[in-house]
Amino acid sequence: MCGIFGYMGPKQASPILVEGLRKLEYRGYDSSGIAIKNGDFKIYKKIGKVAELQSILPKQIPGNVGIAHTRWATHGGVTDPNAHPHLSENGKVVIVHNGIIENARIFRSILTRKGVVFHSETDSEVISHILEYELARDNSPTKALRRTLSKLVGTWGLCAIFLEHDVMVCARNGSPLIIGQGDGETFVSSDPHALSTHTQRVVFMEDGDIATLTHDNITMSNIHGHSLDTDVTILEEEWEEAVLGDFEHYMLKEIYEQPDALRQCINGRFDRVRGNGRLGGLKLTPLELSKLPHVRLLGCGTANHAAEIGGFLIESLARIPSFAHISSEFRTNEPVINPNALHFAVSQSGETADTLSAVKEILLKGGKVHGVINVVGSSIARLCGQGVYIHSGPEQAVASTKAFSNMVTALTIFAIQVGRSRTLSKEKGKEIIDNLQQLPHLIEEYLEHQGPIMEAVDLVKHAKCVLFLGRGISAPVAKEGALKLMEVAYIPCLAYPAGEMKHGPIALLEEGSPVIFVVPNDHVKEKSRSAIHECRARGAKIILIHEAGDDISGEGDINIPIPQVNNYLSPMLSVIPLQLIAYHTALALGCDVDRPRNLAKSVTVE
Repeated sequence: MCGIFGYMGPKQASPILVEGLRKLEYRGYDSSGIAIKNGDFKIYKKIGKVAELQSILPKQIPGNVGIAHTRWATHGGVTDPNAHPHLSENGKVVIVHNGIIENARIFRSILTRKGVVFHSETDSEVISHILEYELARDNSPTKALRRTLSKLVGTWGLCAIFLEHDVMVCARNGSPLIIGQGDGETFVSSDPHALSTHTQRVVFMEDGDIATLTHDNITMSNIHGHSLDTDVTILEEEWEEAVLGDFEHYMLKEIYEQPDALRQCINGRFDRVRGNGRLGGLKLTPLELSKLPHVRLLGCGTANHAAEIGGFLIESLARIPSFAHISSEFRTNEPVINPNALHFAVSQSGETADTLSAVKEILLKGGKVHGVINVVGSSIARLCGQGVYIHSGPEQAVASTKAFSNMVTALTIFAIQVGRSRTLSKEKGKEIIDNLQQLPHLIEEYLEHQGPIMEAVDLVKHAKCVLFLGRGISAPVAKEGALKLMEVAYIPCLAYPAGEMKHGPIALLEEGSPVIFVVPNDHVKEKSRSAIHECRARGAKIILIHEAGDDISGEGDINIPIPQVNNYLSPMLSVIPLQLIAYHTALALGCDVDRPRNLAKSVTVE
């Protein structure tokens, strides 16, 4: 993985490919490359940013067919030879590939014995050599690809072009690939966002699909050779081109976009008269909601933290047992699936491979899954066929901020909706709805008066480790704060429920150790106060996130007030100072805030 872009048409391919890669940069990567067909293949590859690749490109690269790739290393180190595209032994085929070929080592041995010389350490390179070998059998690119894929075990979003054929062939199995149909030109991308400036007419490939493309035609089939209809979808225009404007980094811009993003998420989703949520995309009646035996929520990283908060809210407001699971563990733990239960797949990109695999496992066992997704038309959204779009708009920074807030908000609305079908009163529903509608204003109020964020940065930026603590609904917020600081500033962080601190993490505390507490004015505040005292007794310095005017403010060495807020909604406010601490700490340490090392925005491998 991580990003693919391809072009066939009347224009010069090179600038289109480079621009396509630039739009895929937000996904995270460590190297990039392009291949242009012009008599032979011109291939340019470079570690680092797309700008580094641009610096080695000739001013003119003739050719109107090409493929390009941004790589996030899985097999083999971060080197120029390991970057994509990969050329076949005799130079007749070049490929780009997202995914993992699990039996690559076997084919590498076989091909080496046949005299093939490998030029990279990647699993992907075997595809180019096998495809060239299969092409020699009948000179049919599509059939050659079909036979090649039948030999492989793993996942792929794959594009190949051929020296002696004016076609591009593409295949998908577990890694997203979208075809764009323009006026006499054809595009391929691993992300619909990168296609939006070229065309709104797209074809979403499904697992097992093979596409044979010319500049003006798309022919679909599957791995078994059966023809398929070409279903063209018109992209929604919600994801306009993201620009920095007056902001230095996308992460900061997206932190400040949270009020408007929340307004988009809640717009039209309340029935104030009945004190109810209104999520029509769930396709669930009040009777069906009232009979749910339990709810399971699946996610990875930030999405998992949002799922934990969602589970807390569903149990609190609807009195239904709710469990949040890390997607990568869920499928491999042989879960027992109740077909009457409800499962939520939570993912910003809608392409998270571990979550996608968990969804498939649940569906295989007769369960039903609803997506909580940001990217319209993504794999998880299409596989679920029902759910909630969170409407955050494009999130360009690798570290998620506004998508987290909107995931939590969408799950809050669901908790109200399912609660009203059971025991939640109309008055209580109205109260939470009123507070939700005030939340964007409260966030704006906080962003205007952020408190001593830079004092907190000075305390944590050179720490050996930072401990994050919270209780109840704030425990997942502490986890999210720790993840953000670790992601963008590369500081080791631990996050625990505050009551668990004395059962292990307290051993790490020494004079001056920074401990960040998230303590809204809720029913567990006094329990958190006790944990603060335990940390201070060991010499820790306390950074306290608290509600303005609350008496607990005297317990912190650095006190960061947030506006008073309904207890159920505190995560959407208390997370923001944690995001700002992470951002400014990364900046102070000279880190790449928007593109943290080793991370990818859309993790499409398991």
